[in-house]
Amino acid sequence: MNRLTTSWGEFPLTRFPEDPRDSLRAWDASDEYLLRHLAETDTDLSGEVAVVGDRWGALTTALAARRPGALTQISDSYLGRRATEENLARSGNPPGAVALLTTQDPPPERVDVLLVRVPKSLALLEDQLHRLAPALHEGTVIVGTGMVKDIHTSTLRLFEKILGPTRTSLAAKKARLIFCTPDPGLKRAANPWPYRYELPADAAIVAGRAVTNQAGVFCADRLDIGTRFFLQHLPKGLGRARVADLGCGNGVVGLAVALTDPEAELVFADESYQAVASAEENFRTHAEPGRTAQFVVGDGLADLAPGSVDVVLNNPPFHSHQATTDRTARRMFADARRALRPGGELWVVGNRHLGYHVTLRRLFGSCELIASDPKFVVLRAVKRAGGRPSRTAAGGAAASAPERHA
Repeated sequence: MNRLTTSWGEFPLTRFPEDPRDSLRAWDASDEYLLRHLAETDTDLSGEVAVVGDRWGALTTALAARRPGALTQISDSYLGRRATEENLARSGNPPGAVALLTTQDPPPERVDVLLVRVPKSLALLEDQLHRLAPALHEGTVIVGTGMVKDIHTSTLRLFEKILGPTRTSLAAKKARLIFCTPDPGLKRAANPWPYRYELPADAAIVAGRAVTNQAGVFCADRLDIGTRFFLQHLPKGLGRARVADLGCGNGVVGLAVALTDPEAELVFADESYQAVASAEENFRTHAEPGRTAQFVVGDGLADLAPGSVDVVLNNPPFHSHQATTDRTARRMFADARRALRPGGELWVVGNRHLGYHVTLRRLFGSCELIASDPKFVVLRAVKRAGGRPSRTAAGGAAASAPERHA
């Protein structure tokens, strides 16, 4: 656990779920820069304060100590929200001291201070600025923050065209602030999100269907090539199996199973509220009338009982914000193993160079190559009865020794 030092106190902060082996902090220089600016300028926080995109609750936790008039956090991340809850409690804040909203919730009706942690997704930033614009007034203080590598001309243009005149600060520790003056009379275009497009001809059974994507969903304006390859090699003949689309995104993988195996029981799970909302709308639109499914925003499959799933389908991310890491994939694989019944199967698509077969062999005891092309592989691992997963595969760094896929 690390401690963030600010003008308002020192705060012990962790990411969620807490892992003592994780060396990544719950804040960075851009969070520190914003908090330092608010303190040095003695920004009036006595009104309605909204924090958007606070990754692990560092900004929210520090601001809560300042006792603003009202404090609201808006986040698309279930894990980030849980981290915020725990960090607030750790610093002595009672439950409900801060309003924790998701990106799917109606935003506050009035905002006097808007603080924006610039997200990786420009689409999500665009959507959130559009949604918050009606709550702003000419006296609203708007400050954005991010690392220099995350703030581009396109970022500033979004603030400018949706909210008003925008400028940036000097860089400090590779971080930068964004200052925006709200223009209540600004004529802005309609919010383009959610976005709809037609799936390409090579998307197997879902080809030609129009899908809806909320802002911030991975590859929200097109079908990514990894998912496209996965759709061509999904398991068939699943009967009444319980199938989980883990990290479902817009849900096209689970939808393909629903269309191929009409008796299969589907679970769509993601830590993004935007993703699960997209998956649910696409399922409701294209599945047979009366067909039901379970939609879970949470920490992977943690809400499902152990041994309650027959098949898990997974296209894991290999980035955690700007950090390239297989930590999320390893957690997903271990989570899938826990949720699978003995004999249950995990099907994974991933870039060839990521070496997921090594982790899967250590965790499941075997790994079968189902399909490959120059860029991707589809792997299948079966949960054996008994046996325990390797600690390294489930939580530590995967071995780098080369192994055959088959």
